[in-house]
Amino acid sequence: MKKIGVVDTTFARVDMADAAVKTLRGQGTGFRIVRRTVPGIKDLPVACRQLFLEEKVDLCLALGMPGKAEYDRTCAHEASLGLLYAGVLEAKPVVECFVFEGEAETPRELATLARRRAEEHAVNAYSLLFRPRDLERGAGQGLRQGFPDAGPARPVR
Repeated sequence: MKKIGVVDTTFARVDMADAAVKTLRGQGTGFRIVRRTVPGIKDLPVACRQLFLEEKVDLCLALGMPGKAEYDRTCAHEASLGLLYAGVLEAKPVVECFVFEGEAETPRELATLARRRAEEHAVNAYSLLFRPRDLERGAGQGLRQGFPDAGPARPVR
């Protein structure tokens, strides 16, 4: 049976993992979810690596919410590099799902964006393991997570 790791943070202002887990459960069966929560985004890479090593997960979904400050952007970049490294070490996917606080104007908009992005990344994670053709069909379509899709770019004639 396949295992999907879901790692989130206490720093986030929205329980993104709850939205992701509910969405994953709605995708089907044949897998088990292993959830971990860490303090902040820079803790996500180690938690993902631990799930790969100790729980033998097949994929990790890493959920985080960096703040608005420039320092937070730096921390998010460092966390992203760590998540990439964890995935490369295991040759397994790490699906990163970050929502920056500055992406929304109000707390309500932030909550909606975070939940929607977590749900859409959860579907992507499931598709990576069980429905890769779904992702192929979306190639070049300008699909966005959390916001309306941009659509494909059309060549200028």
